Amino acid sequence: MTERVVVDPITRIEGHLRIEAQMDGDKIAQAFSSGTMVRGIELILQGRDPRDAWAYAQRICGVCTLVHGIASVRSVENALNYTIPANAQIIRNLMIAAQYVHDHVMHFYHLHALDWVDVVSALGADPKATSELAQTVSPHWPKSSPGYFSDMKKKLTNFVEGGQLGIFAKGYWGHPAYKLPAEANLMAVAHYLEALAWQRDVVKLHTIFGGKNPHPNFLVGGVPSSIDLNSDSAINARKLAQVQEAIDKMMVFVDQVYVPDTLAIAGFYKDWAGQGEGVGNFMCFGDLPSKGMSDPSSYMIPAGVILNRDLSTIHPVDLNNADEIQEFVSSSWYDYSGGKDQGLHPYDGETKLDYEGRGGPTPPYEQLNVDDGYSWLKSPRWKGKAMEVGPLARVLMLYASGHEQTKELVEMTLRTLDVPVEALFSTLGRTAARTLETKIMVDAMQNWYNELITNIKAGDTKTFNENLWEPSSWPSEARGVGYMEAPRGALAHWVVIKNGIIDNYQCVVPSTWNAGPRDSEGQAGPYEAALQGHTLHDPKQPIEILRTIHSFDPCIACAVHITDSDGEEIMQVKVT
Repeated sequence: MTERVVVDPITRIEGHLRIEAQMDGDKIAQAFSSGTMVRGIELILQGRDPRDAWAYAQRICGVCTLVHGIASVRSVENALNYTIPANAQIIRNLMIAAQYVHDHVMHFYHLHALDWVDVVSALGADPKATSELAQTVSPHWPKSSPGYFSDMKKKLTNFVEGGQLGIFAKGYWGHPAYKLPAEANLMAVAHYLEALAWQRDVVKLHTIFGGKNPHPNFLVGGVPSSIDLNSDSAINARKLAQVQEAIDKMMVFVDQVYVPDTLAIAGFYKDWAGQGEGVGNFMCFGDLPSKGMSDPSSYMIPAGVILNRDLSTIHPVDLNNADEIQEFVSSSWYDYSGGKDQGLHPYDGETKLDYEGRGGPTPPYEQLNVDDGYSWLKSPRWKGKAMEVGPLARVLMLYASGHEQTKELVEMTLRTLDVPVEALFSTLGRTAARTLETKIMVDAMQNWYNELITNIKAGDTKTFNENLWEPSSWPSEARGVGYMEAPRGALAHWVVIKNGIIDNYQCVVPSTWNAGPRDSEGQAGPYEAALQGHTLHDPKQPIEILRTIHSFDPCIACAVHITDSDGEEIMQVKVT
């Protein structure tokens, strides 16, 4: 029997993901992606007030802290044709972009960098040579002296000699796939730790506009943060200055550390510019409007589909069209009333758990039965095609649509790394796209902040539209879709409202698009397709699998949730 390599769980992600790789010699012939927890948030939302849905939906995940809240309020606003004030739109844009910057930096340093950076190798670094390298890579970053890196090396040495690697434990240190010199590894570890401190400051933007982080507050019809420069309890001049300070800190770290580090590290791994492509189809729902969600022409990120790597043509996408967006469960532990091989549009979506009936194995088990259901993730499709979503899809969409900054950044990156444009469709391209997108986002934040200040100076402080707040003003039945570009990709919530309460609610999230299993036609999802053809140096240390899967930045918590077999609560945590 051909060997099957199992990685369960995939670590350094949110949620539980299992990858099984069917080997042909030392190459992956087929890969299978399995979400190993069940999501039931849609069932929880049925029968509730649509204005409260965001507070429940947002708890789908604690990493993508605000995105489900945004998608949820937008779904209700779309259903009710509910417009929001200009200031509310700007504040939402600022909060969304801040999530991007924070999330992407955290992903690069704390979830993905250790696939490329050998922490233990850094013990052999020369602090003086590390300083010289750091000043070459990031000439304006102040933390680059020999003494600084000497102290960092001592700290790391104490970790290792004390047998307490902590956050650096369980790595494949010493694996021949690592190519960075010791000095580059020490520099990267230093920036890893600096990013931990940096993120504490930049998340303050969410607390200013949304009251807290994670899971800031939102409001159907606008935002909950009122503006009054003379009030201590509203958004005032002091808090606006704090927002500017957070944007400044984001911009400095992205420009002086994140972008240079990505280019420097990528230069040692250019062979990965030809691996991990996936399905070759890319989709964006569009986001960050200047004139409201009802005007897609004002979106900074355009909506559309790119097929077969053809950047010359952008196909339109319609989230309300039942012939375009469908979810399949032929390889999932769910069932549909019309049979497991049909596809359902989310307005008509069903959440019917069927683990035993769909061949779910009894734990513990060695291998999945991939000829039947093998995941708690469904398989979403656009016009029957598997689609990749996320930073690479967005950068390709911006590049293909002629966005000047994106074109300049992409061409600079290709030129710096001396790789062809085809390198974009790869594990390395996916990682680089996330970095370039972060630069685009942080620059846009400054523009939105300036617009907000201009509006306030002109006397416009409105952040909420109360006109459709009361259910008595709603139609007896309404349906809508709220969509956005979350850091991990295209996200949408569909809601059906009847007599003022939620009748049906369905979420199709980025990691479902990317991590979903095969559909009724046998088409692999993006994770599965991206792993095919990978060569594993050591099946017991499958770092190659981690590199490509982490390049998507999986968030399986968004795709799945857990209860016991009777639907009862499993655990309760009390914090005192």
